[in-house]
Amino acid sequence: MNWLISSALRFRTLVVAAAIALIVVGVRTADDVPLDVFPEFAPPKVEIQTEAPGLATEEVEKLVTVPIENSLNGIPFLDHVHSKSVLGLSSVQLFFHRGTDLITARNLVNERLSQAATRLPQVVNPPVILPPLSSLSRAMKIGLSSKTVSQMDMTVLSKWTIRPRLMAVPGVANVAIWGDYDKQFQVLVDPDRLRQTGRALRVVCGR
Repeated sequence: MNWLISSALRFRTLVVAAAIALIVVGVRTADDVPLDVFPEFAPPKVEIQTEAPGLATEEVEKLVTVPIENSLNGIPFLDHVHSKSVLGLSSVQLFFHRGTDLITARNLVNERLSQAATRLPQVVNPPVILPPLSSLSRAMKIGLSSKTVSQMDMTVLSKWTIRPRLMAVPGVANVAIWGDYDKQFQVLVDPDRLRQTGRALRVVCGR
């Protein structure tokens, strides 16, 4: 150890030059390193989201989340299941045993899910298996609540104001919105006023 220290002090110019060269080489090759700085520490996970427009939270839980969970229980290598039901949206997360191949797990889930989708209500959109995400992909969750602003107005605020500003932050790849209530434009006909103008509705059925 004394020899190493004395040699470094004697050839300090060479040591400083070698250190600078190593730093330059390390910075240039950092982007090409095949290893992740934060290796995947969570077990394999498959997440399924199902949109159910117009259904309340209780209806989503009863008509969508529970049937999907019952259909997916018993899949090989499955460890446990977590689910979340909010207004108009169902989320089911399946966690598999460590070491399970993620592609195999997604294929097993897709086979069962195709059968479960046929038993869901017609107002429900087809279930979607989300793309695989890293355990560190979701960095923050933000909740909005108000006693004066309706959920529909908060949805408009979230989608058209908050989300674009968050997406403009460097490094943000996606901003998911839960519990949204989209604004709809409906044409409601008043039969009495229509009759007063001498007009009538005509229903045309096509094939």
